Amino acid sequence: MTTDALLPALRARVRETAHARTPACPCGAATLADRPDATVVRHAGTVAKAHAADADPAGLSLRVTAAARLPGVLLPPLAPAPVLLHGRLVTYWPYGTPVDPEDPDAAPWEAAATLLARLHRTPAPTAVPPMRGPVKAALAAARLRDTAPHHPATAPVLAAWDALPAWARGEAAMPDTTTLCHGDLHLGQLIRHPGPEGPWLLIDIDDLGTGVPAWDLARPAAWYACGLLPPDEWHRFLTAYRAAGGPAVPACGDPWPALDVPARALTAQTAARAVTKAVAADRPLDEVEQSLVDACARMALRVRPAAPRG
Repeated sequence: MTTDALLPALRARVRETAHARTPACPCGAATLADRPDATVVRHAGTVAKAHAADADPAGLSLRVTAAARLPGVLLPPLAPAPVLLHGRLVTYWPYGTPVDPEDPDAAPWEAAATLLARLHRTPAPTAVPPMRGPVKAALAAARLRDTAPHHPATAPVLAAWDALPAWARGEAAMPDTTTLCHGDLHLGQLIRHPGPEGPWLLIDIDDLGTGVPAWDLARPAAWYACGLLPPDEWHRFLTAYRAAGGPAVPACGDPWPALDVPARALTAQTAARAVTKAVAADRPLDEVEQSLVDACARMALRVRPAAPRG
């Protein structure tokens, strides 16, 4: 959560920014997120995001610059660089219409895949840091190790994590250091802008950088392998990515050799977060969380998840 001073200050700043953009502002305001890693507030058509307290100023500035130079793929920022507010870096963005979580049949899998393929095919428009996906996964594993060492689910999750190659655990350079990647792809990272019927764009540049493009496909691949994403939705996503010339997987045939390590890493990361949250709430794992832990147990035994195929 934010400090007591940050949230009202962020609301005041986004109001000022919105009114500067649109003097006849309708003044609709909302807090969209308030988590340790991000606080996001909206005022009319303007969004302000306070990034994590440990966000690197130079790295975030490079990522904002990259977003400004990739129109049609990433949502462009409203300001060219982050500003400091109560010790937190803040960026400003136009508001767009997000994916409707209550309408899973309308999930824009094809749009997400096409945007990823375009991102992966585009040379970085400016120098950017490495994609942060493996580092974030490592933080989730470390948090599980520290906060729930004796939970029965912790051992299989950490065994699956420890079996990954060093690059996937954020302990070595990634084998690809040139491909531009989003770093944290899920459907919550897409909006329509201008809303409600504008084109889909990718948002959230905190993890943007160069790295292994298969990492951006790994979350839906992991969900599919764990039985959490229906096969037809996975195939829609994969087919659209290939049709758009995405380089993360071969143009035809079995995609799993390219996806295996990132998908296992995302499974372990997601399971680690699930167990950590369950322990913090003093509750048992739910069915979805248990399925992730079970997948980790299979991976730890060197049994590949149920033969995902293109």
